[in-house]
Amino acid sequence: MTYALITGASKGIGKAIAIELAKKQNNILLVARNEVELKSTASEITKDHNVTCHFMALDLSQADAPKMLFDWCSKNSFNIDILVNNAGYGLSGSIDNYDFAAYQNMMQVNMSTPLNLTLLFLPMLKKQSKAYILNIASSAVYQAVPGLSIYAATKSFLFSMSRGLKFELRNSNVSVTVVNPGTTDTNFANRAKVTNERALKAAEKFNMTPTSVAKIAVEGMYARKAEIIPGFINKLGAFLAVILPKKILEGGAAGIYGV
Repeated sequence: MTYALITGASKGIGKAIAIELAKKQNNILLVARNEVELKSTASEITKDHNVTCHFMALDLSQADAPKMLFDWCSKNSFNIDILVNNAGYGLSGSIDNYDFAAYQNMMQVNMSTPLNLTLLFLPMLKKQSKAYILNIASSAVYQAVPGLSIYAATKSFLFSMSRGLKFELRNSNVSVTVVNPGTTDTNFANRAKVTNERALKAAEKFNMTPTSVAKIAVEGMYARKAEIIPGFINKLGAFLAVILPKKILEGGAAGIYGV
């Protein structure tokens, strides 16, 4: 029996991806911090899609969390053929709004944990007839984002890692896909402490739903695509990031995030 392992899976895009994969009759492993939300999501998935669903409550900002998760899977003989690195969050505002410890926690979740999980599970994934790694980055990977500077940098790391790993594994059974969503109707703004009204209004205007992002992501993963940009507006933004001067893009982002 094989499983799809999804981090940050109690709500938002992670939960939506878990549901999309369950619809395709994948057994599911959910990982997030909130045990109550995980239990509710696992119950919903099991009831609605008739698949096996387990969960583990875990703080992925802890350095030993990936090894704890891997050991849990090994102990329970959970054989992974899909790894979804979805967990992540941002911190907004001027860079000196936070101390290094706050950034270190975010970098652990957004960069170190996906890398460590990839290293830990890759031998298992290579043993499957077909296997997939799905990494959820951000449209912020295409430019510097004043007001979300360190968050954008962490997602650029995940994006570059994904593209490089995709090529490294080109002759293997493991496919790597990175998804770069734009504004999505999740708890991101609250967690990132975004208070600028212009940023919040812009997000409301262009928000995609987690379900729509998840459907595009899962379809692209199975199609073995290297990179996915959900939605026309986000595709346009990525194109403009290539042709417009960086100073203009950075000034626009700074105006949105009030720095």
